[in-house]
Parts: sequence; structure tokens; C-alpha cells
Amino acid sequence: MATNPLTVNLESPLPRFLRPGTSTAVYVSGTAWAAGRPVGGLELLVNGAKQRLAAVTMPRFDMPVRRSGFWGVIPVQAPAAGAVELTARATGHAAVRLARIPVAGPAAPSPTPAREPAGGAGHELIIICMATFDPDPELLAAQLASLRAQTDTGWRCVISDDCSSLERYADLRSLVGDDERFALSRSQERIGFYRNFERALSLAPEGAGLVALCDQDDVWHPDKLAVLRSALGSAMLVYSDQRLVDRAGLVLRETMWQGRANNWTSLASMLIANTVTGAAALMRREIAERALPFPDSPGIEFHDQWIALVALACGELAYVDRSLYDYVQHESAILGKVAGERGHSPALRLRPPRMREWRAAYFLGFVPGQVRARTLLLRCSDRITPDKRRALERYLTSDSSALSFAWFMLRPLRALAGRTETLAGEWELARGIVWRWAAAVTATRIWPQHVALDTQFPDPPRFEQKRLRRWRSRVFDVR
Repeated sequence: MATNPLTVNLESPLPRFLRPGTSTAVYVSGTAWAAGRPVGGLELLVNGAKQRLAAVTMPRFDMPVRRSGFWGVIPVQAPAAGAVELTARATGHAAVRLARIPVAGPAAPSPTPAREPAGGAGHELIIICMATFDPDPELLAAQLASLRAQTDTGWRCVISDDCSSLERYADLRSLVGDDERFALSRSQERIGFYRNFERALSLAPEGAGLVALCDQDDVWHPDKLAVLRSALGSAMLVYSDQRLVDRAGLVLRETMWQGRANNWTSLASMLIANTVTGAAALMRREIAERALPFPDSPGIEFHDQWIALVALACGELAYVDRSLYDYVQHESAILGKVAGERGHSPALRLRPPRMREWRAAYFLGFVPGQVRARTLLLRCSDRITPDKRRALERYLTSDSSALSFAWFMLRPLRALAGRTETLAGEWELARGIVWRWAAAVTATRIWPQHVALDTQFPDPPRFEQKRLRRWRSRVFDVR
């Protein structure tokens, strides 16, 4: 056994806790060395089981040992109780304990089989899961009024408030009033829109067969729930088009599908570029149960993309080619925001902007897709078809297999047949894969140090697919 201790720094944030009995994929990254030198045979152990890392001894300019970077997407199975222990070890060195993720909360429910209830689908209770944060009282009042005006009265609504200010929360309570169809719960801390929708889904009471998502500032058409319920059929999830309006209700756009094809059949395309808006969707309870807890991944996380992926992995989606609600366009829309508020580190400012963009394309574009794909394979293995499994596996190996990379690069050619749902986003993500390969090559000893590509996690953590951003700008920024 080596006398020099192994030094391992885990840099990526881990889940705060895991739900008993659930499987998920976790992104891990950090640095490792011993005696001022890179270490060989670095492994990560999850409760004693070895998990393969995607990259080791990668160049890190900010560390005393330049070839010390590592990362990977690892599967994690939470036990019924206790915790998950993460440990690192390397050839000739004693194992180093990295982290302990507690197992907490209620056990994961057994997924509800896809079946029609007694009496037909029309008798299933719909639970509307609304997420709020400092809601505009005027817009919220309009949204609540549109729920109360639904022609399908077989619904109840749970509202998860993301620790709004006391004034806005008081407004929310006043607008809900004593209407027993609503249940209101306020988070004790700010958790963000992604986790707030996760919290809202977790509040859905047992016994409801269908689940709908709801924003705080839209306006549903009176027949929205009725039409979606009728159109669900044997699908796992159904969604509709949406109309864009201003605060006064003036119609700005009748449809969001201008300049881009819609997609509700291709799992690979959904993994690269989402087409399902959460507020437009109605899903079976099984999908909500399998989606929880939401996976943690680097970059911006969107609840509606994750839920759509779970639904499509488990079965089919359905689409209603009609706008069933009004999306109110206003300045605080999340689509107009850019992730990341941290400043550039001095070391990062010295890097060429092009390499910074390509690095972000890998860590904040491609890798989050790997986290979602791996989690889908873990949670939906009993339902996923061979074709969909193959698509996920191809995505997962696109940065390590020439054949999978060729599949990835050829997918945008589907646009010649009108399949423009990803807007060639694959090519933008492929820049990240090329950067990852270049970094691995330059990490070898035969390359001069100044040629090596730094694999430090991007700071600030910003990445957007430019074609999708331009499409959103044309569709949503219409004024």
C-alpha cells in the first residue's frame, strides 16, 4: 500500500437526499492525485459497488497537479433506509470517503399500471399541481378563475408556493379563499421552479388517476381539461398547443409552432430539444410517480422536459392540435432568462472564448442529456421498447463510440424530410463532444502543457442551443 495518501476533491453538488427505493443517475466531478502526481486506476464506489467514471487524469490548470480532473454519470440505487456512501479509490492507495447522501422522505410508490378505471376514464380525478412564487395578484386571479370555470369539474388543485414574500403569499391565500377544491402548501425555503414543480407533484394525494401541471400566470380555456381528458386515450401523456397573449388578453400568436416542427414520437429528439410545455399537459399518475424525484444535472433543468421524457419512455404521447390555454407573455418569463449569475474566474477569462463555448456545450448541454438518459433506463426499464432503449444508449455513448457519434451527427439531416424539431441542436452539442475528445488527447504526456485544454467546470455555467434560442426569441418575444 502506498504511503502517500490519496487526495480527492468532489466538486459537483450531490442530491440533498434520496427517496427510499428509487434509482437515479448522478453527475460527479472533481480532482484526484497523490504525492503531487496523477493517480492510476481511479474508481468510484457507491455503497461498495464499483462504478465506471467517464474521464480520469484530465487536464486542470487550476490545480497543483495538472492531470487530476475526473467526471462521470453514475447510477445510484437508494436503499429502503439509511444512506448512500460514495467512496473513491485508486491503484495502490487506500479508499477515501467522499460523501454520504441520506435517504429520507416517503418510500417511492409502486407505479400504477396503465389501465382504465372502473366506470371509464371520465371518472378519474384530475389533480392540478400548481407552482407559485411571488405571483402577480392580477394574473393569478385570472388563472384561478380559469380553473374554476373548467367544464370538467372532476379536479382538485394543490399549490406549492416557493417561499413567496409574506405579502404575495397573503394575496395567494386570499385569492384561494375558502374554496375546498384547493390545498395550499408553502415551502420553508426557496428551492427554484424546477424543484417547486417536483414538490407540487409530491403533494398530489393518492387516489387521483390523472395529473395536470399549472403555472401561476396563464389562462386556461374553459374546455382545456375536458379536451385533454378525452384525447388521452391509451397514451401516457397528452398536450396541446398554446396561444400567446399580452396582459390585456390581446392575442399575439395563435400557435407556438412557427418555424419548428412539433414532436411527440421521437425520444432521442425529446432528449435533445423539448417540445412539451408542462402547462399544456395531462398525464397519468404513473408518470408523475416515476418522474419523482427529479434528477440533478449540471446546467438549467426543466421539469416539463423531464416529465415528457418519462412519459415517452414508458409509452406514447398524444397531441391536440389546438390552443387550449393562453400563455401570458411578460418580462419575468423563465424562457427569457439566462442561467448563471456567477462571474468569470480570472483563470477562465484567459481561455479562448471558442473553447469556453465548446466546453460549456459538453458539460451543460451534452452531459445533462446523459443524466436524463441514464435515469430513464434505470426507472423505465420495464416499459421501454428496444428501439427507445437503443436511442438512449446511442446518446449515452456518443462521446465514446465513433458509431454512436456518427448517428448523432447525421440526425439533423432529418430536416430534409421536415423533421426540424431539434433545429440541428445535435451539431451544437457535438462541438462539446469534439472538445471532450481533444481534451483527452492533449492530457497525454506527449503534448506540451500550454496545448492542453482545461476541463474545469464552466464558470459561469451558461449554455444555450443558439438555433433554439433564436426560435424562442421569434415565438415568445413578439413585441
